[in-house]
Amino acid sequence: MKTKILVTSIILLIMVACKPKTPEQTEQAATAVQTAEYQKMITARVFIKPGKEADFISAAKMMIENSNKEEGCLGYMLYQDPYEKTNFIFVEKYVNQAAIDFHFGTSYFKEFGTLISDMTSNPMEIKIYDIAAEK
Repeated sequence: MKTKILVTSIILLIMVACKPKTPEQTEQAATAVQTAEYQKMITARVFIKPGKEADFISAAKMMIENSNKEEGCLGYMLYQDPYEKTNFIFVEKYVNQAAIDFHFGTSYFKEFGTLISDMTSNPMEIKIYDIAAEK
């Protein structure tokens, strides 16, 4: 009899704990996750064909100047690998994802992709990171 009561109690406890969430509870949880705004950082590695480095740097200057003027851009810089002169990396910082979306939609961003397409030896490697708030 004690075993039966114990098993019944455990089953009831599991049923209560595993009860499906209501749509309102699910929406509240999703809203809590979505409200977190993070700054964003992008690294974009670019691999240029030998002999095209100067042309690439010249084209990149337009991107750097225009991007740094964007309201949501906190920094946009280009670095060249000192050991492998055909490898470059853009390091970009934005206030949030909306600023990145704006950047990707600009005419000069699209123009830059077209402009350098014949200069690249491999596809770009792009990574986007969330940056925790400073305290």
